[in-house]
Amino acid sequence: MSMTPGPLCRKFVPVEQSKISSIIICEECFLSILSISLSQVAQLIQRLCFDTSISAELVIEEKIDYNDLVNSVQDGRTAFMDKDCDSLIHETESELKDGLDLQDTRNDRGDPNDPRVRLKRDCVGIMAAFRFKNPSSHHVIIANTHIYWDPEWADVKLAQAKYLLSRLAKFKKMVADKFDCTPSVLVAGDFNSVPGDQVYQYIVSGTTSVGAENAEDLPIPLSSVYAFTRGEPHFTNCTSNFIGTLDYILFSPSEDIKPISYLELPERESSDVSDGLPNYYHPSDHLPIGAEFEVFQA
Repeated sequence: MSMTPGPLCRKFVPVEQSKISSIIICEECFLSILSISLSQVAQLIQRLCFDTSISAELVIEEKIDYNDLVNSVQDGRTAFMDKDCDSLIHETESELKDGLDLQDTRNDRGDPNDPRVRLKRDCVGIMAAFRFKNPSSHHVIIANTHIYWDPEWADVKLAQAKYLLSRLAKFKKMVADKFDCTPSVLVAGDFNSVPGDQVYQYIVSGTTSVGAENAEDLPIPLSSVYAFTRGEPHFTNCTSNFIGTLDYILFSPSEDIKPISYLELPERESSDVSDGLPNYYHPSDHLPIGAEFEVFQA
């Protein structure tokens, strides 16, 4: 009899109660986040969830083709919401470079010693603010990004991460001022950075290495949902030449929003990932990740 685990039936795993600080709840609502790296899958989930669900769920779509991503921002198709439960109040696109040039390839980069060339990558971030309908009127900002992929260009990836957080902080202030609120912040996507590297460490600690002192004051403090609830997964990307965690869901810790569950991921020995991705069970080389939050409104 084979001892190889079969394909995982994906489910949300509740967070241990000890992880959640006690709070007096007067009104509450729930929010689900999925980060998916294949547009067709995201569109399917959008149809299944948003056309039938009456719960307060938000799904972030991560486009693979950046031409499509930019076009979808321009015509308003990028931010999806539950039409019965949430209202889109503001949306913006953050370019992670100046002068968007969608012709980035290995063989056409220009002079890598020129910082203007190094920073001209086809990467963007999307930020959208949502207001829950009654009984809660809490505001939530959801951002999605895809950081540059090349490990040899670590300085570019770090610059993009810093710029993303800077723009996100300005966006949060604008929403707070305009709607007289304190919005929660969630960020999801493919950061092309493993736990412990410069981008990851900067986002979660303000430093660029594990154990470093003199941390920067982050524009927006963020924590990884998986690190907070169970530890980062062993991998979210699994190919013939790389296995590791590159995808994250981040949240701004506060008394207004708490992660209550996370989407279970397969182990490396599971039969649905043992031969690498993509495959029949996973049409992308990245696994989808997810989290459920409880939103508190006193």
